[in-house]
Amino acid sequence: MTSTHARGTVGENDADLPVAPSSSLAGVSASRLGVADLESLAHATHANPFAVLGPHVTAGGELEVSAYLPGALSVSLVERDSDRLLGECTLGAIEGFFVGKMAKPCAYRLHIRWPDGEQTVADPYAFPLLLGDTDLYLIGEGSHRRLGECLGARAMTVEGIEGVRFAVWAPNAQRVAVVGDFNGWDSRRHGMRCRYPSGVWEIFIPGIGAGERYKYALIDINGERLLKADPVALSTEPPPLTASVVADASPFAWHDQTWMAERPGRHAPSAPISIYEVHAGSWRKHGGDEGRIYGWRDLTESLIPYVLEMGFTHVELMPIMEYPFGGSWGISRYRCSRPVDASGRRRNSRRSSMPATWRGLA
Repeated sequence: MTSTHARGTVGENDADLPVAPSSSLAGVSASRLGVADLESLAHATHANPFAVLGPHVTAGGELEVSAYLPGALSVSLVERDSDRLLGECTLGAIEGFFVGKMAKPCAYRLHIRWPDGEQTVADPYAFPLLLGDTDLYLIGEGSHRRLGECLGARAMTVEGIEGVRFAVWAPNAQRVAVVGDFNGWDSRRHGMRCRYPSGVWEIFIPGIGAGERYKYALIDINGERLLKADPVALSTEPPPLTASVVADASPFAWHDQTWMAERPGRHAPSAPISIYEVHAGSWRKHGGDEGRIYGWRDLTESLIPYVLEMGFTHVELMPIMEYPFGGSWGISRYRCSRPVDASGRRRNSRRSSMPATWRGLA
C-alpha cells in the first residue's frame, strides 16, 4: 500500500504546528542541526531545507540522512535498487524529524510508515542541482525564450528516478514550497532550493507524475504566507477551481502530413479566402445559453461542419489561453502557457485541429 498521508495544510497558524517544547530541543545542540533549524522546519519557515535535510557528512565524518515527514510513524533507509535495509532512522527532537546513518555512501530510498500505510520513495533532498547556469542567466536577464521548458512542473527522469521537477521564479520570496495532494497540502514538506542570485526556486519530487494537483506555498518579502498557482503551468483545474496540474508533456503524434503538403496551394495569392472568427468557449453550449460549454472534441464535430456549410475556408480562434472571466472572450488571459481547460484538456485541443485537416479546411 502506498500512502502520501500528511497532517497540516497551508495557512495553519504556527501555534497549531507540532513543535517540540523547549525542554526537548535543549539537548540537540551537539547535533548537526541547531535549535533554530528544527524550529524553522516545524514552522515551515526554513529558507534552505537542502542545507539540513537529505544526506550530509557530519563533523565526525559519518554520512547522516535527515528527513522531515510530519505524521510518519517511522522511517528506514533502504538500498535504492534492492530495497536492502541500510538502517533504521531515529526520531529527532520534533515530531516527524528522523535521522539515520549509513556506513558508506550509497544510493538509497526512504521507507516510510504512515498511520494508514507504507511508502518507499527516493529522497527529494538527495538530488543535485536541476536547472543549468545558462537557463538561470537568461531568466535573470529576462531574455529566456523557452520558459515553459525550464519553469513550471515538468515530468521527467532524474538519475534514473521518475518524478516531477518544479521550478518557479520568485526573487522576493523568503521561502517557497510545493504543496499538493501528494503531500497533504502540507507546507512543511517539500521546501524548495533557491538558486541565488537568479531568484528561481526548484525541487525534484520523485514518485509523482502527470495529473497531480499542486500550488506554491510561499512566504513573501513581508513575511505573509501566500498560496499561489503556477504562473507557467501547462495545465490547471477548470474554473472555479484554481490549482495547477502537472501536465502530460509527452510528444504528440501529428497525422497531418497530407494537409501540410497541400497547404501552400491553399495559401496561394489566387486562392479564395473567407475567415470565420470564433470564440471557442462561447460559440455554442449543450442545452442552450446556460448549459455546458462545448469541449474541443465537441467543436470538431459541430463547428467544422458548420463552417464548411457556410462556405468559409479558414477558422480564426480568438485567444484560447486560460482566462478568469468568460465574458472577456479570452482577452484578459492569465495562463499564457496552455489552452483554456474550460473547453477541454490540453491534449484534446491539439487533436481538435486534426478533423479540419481531414476535411480540407485551412
